Amino acid sequence: MKLPDDHHPSDVFPADCVNKKNSGLPRMLFDLDGSLIDSVYEHVTAWSVALRSEGVVLPTWKIHRRIGMSGESFVRELAREAGCRRRLDIDRLERKHDIQFNKFRLEVLPGVSALLRHLRRTGVRWAIATTGGKSATQRLLRKLPVPTGTVVVTGDDVRRAKPAPDVFLLAAERMRAAISDCIVVGDSPWDVLAAARKRALGVGLLSGGYSRDELERAGAFRVYADPEDLLIHIEDLGIPGN
Repeated sequence: MKLPDDHHPSDVFPADCVNKKNSGLPRMLFDLDGSLIDSVYEHVTAWSVALRSEGVVLPTWKIHRRIGMSGESFVRELAREAGCRRRLDIDRLERKHDIQFNKFRLEVLPGVSALLRHLRRTGVRWAIATTGGKSATQRLLRKLPVPTGTVVVTGDDVRRAKPAPDVFLLAAERMRAAISDCIVVGDSPWDVLAAARKRALGVGLLSGGYSRDELERAGAFRVYADPEDLLIHIEDLGIPGN
């Protein structure tokens, strides 16, 4: 699925496409990796291979603890932990990561299609806001029932990626919504931390491998197992159920 080159809000959501009786419902901003696509551990493996090729050898659990942050941020942290004093080429590392990551066959998480259909049926507008780059995001979106015109913001669209809130702020702006009227759904503390910084409601998912305690301490209002579990409890978020 090709991402639009120009995301001007009036082009994405014309005024007459919003059901007025549902205008008081929240908007939802979804992270992608680990929240809609089961891809976190594939990212861990790909980063491990890339880092080892540059002489940065770390236990994989340390890499996992940073998944959800921007690649640039966590590579610098991990390099310091590994005692690497030389300056790493982030672009080269990301290319090596992408080569390895693209070898994996990925699947959507349980309940994703049903959840997105339900939101569309009830008039809840939603967007995707991911740290991943545009090309990687295009590949992942092919697995999802994403209607034409859906707002998609990637790490290439902002200067600072998570845990900075920029991708969520831009997604809300392109939906013509206040960030405080949005629910951010993510699988990492970095997602819910970014939401809390701008007073959006953060919802955590366990599908990325972080614990309930970690997500709640970062500011998650509710924590669910995966999108399927979120849909079962959708009324918790002020959204009509089936």
